[in-house]
Amino acid sequence: MSKKEIVHAFPTLPKLQVSGLIIRPFSKSQVSKFLSGLIVPFLILLIWQLIGSLGFFTKAVLPTPAEILSAAENLTVDGVLFPDLGISIARAAGGFAIGGGLGLIFGLIVGLSVKSENVLDPSLQMVRTIPHLAVAPLFILWFGLGDTSKVLLIAMGAFFPIYVNTFLGIRRVDAKFFDVARVLEFSRWKKLKLLIIPAALPNILLGIRLSMGAAWLSLVVAELMGSTAGIGYMIMDARQFSNTDVVFVGIIIFAIVGKLTDSLVKLMERHFLKWQDTYKGGI
Repeated sequence: MSKKEIVHAFPTLPKLQVSGLIIRPFSKSQVSKFLSGLIVPFLILLIWQLIGSLGFFTKAVLPTPAEILSAAENLTVDGVLFPDLGISIARAAGGFAIGGGLGLIFGLIVGLSVKSENVLDPSLQMVRTIPHLAVAPLFILWFGLGDTSKVLLIAMGAFFPIYVNTFLGIRRVDAKFFDVARVLEFSRWKKLKLLIIPAALPNILLGIRLSMGAAWLSLVVAELMGSTAGIGYMIMDARQFSNTDVVFVGIIIFAIVGKLTDSLVKLMERHFLKWQDTYKGGI
């Protein structure tokens, strides 16, 4: 079947399946949107610095942004910050790769098969409701204080967002597409490649986005429960010595890296979901 026939049969599906992907540079509107997003953080930092400079809070309670920046600089010079950051990123990436990959696979299996849904989904939904803090001690008992327990705890957190969204994305595919596919005599592989995956892609990307966020949240739990390295360990160590500025350094690093990973997925959405014609805001 030709590309023209596929596009004619499925006019609302993403064109990335039938045409080349053109990567465009950032437009002025996108740069403006980025700068607009910096307004609120800038105002918060400005007010925060002003309040701290006027002496409303002590450094032990709420250090100023300047003091936090100085603490970050000292950690960098001492060779502490980047090694701990690298360890945390490696743990989060490993956990996300395992949990996100399995979540995508199980989401496809359960979404494509009613029998698999009846067998697997009830148990998975039950496990999904178990808090991380409840299972963290078990992971430490079973796998020790090393990276294995932390990566598996992160994988557990990253599994469910992408599993649920992949499952829902597949089940929300318009049934009319399958009628057209039946007329065109699509094989199962063609249905999956040209119909199901593209139509479920918005939900899958949303799942990846939420899964990355869950991986970072799980990393914090894992490293605060018991660790000898990483940003979470740095925060716990600083708390014991009342180094509030170092605690804020760790918190801000988590926020920045988490935002960067979220922005990465948004870029993927911008490229892969250009075919969507949805409400963009504004009345």
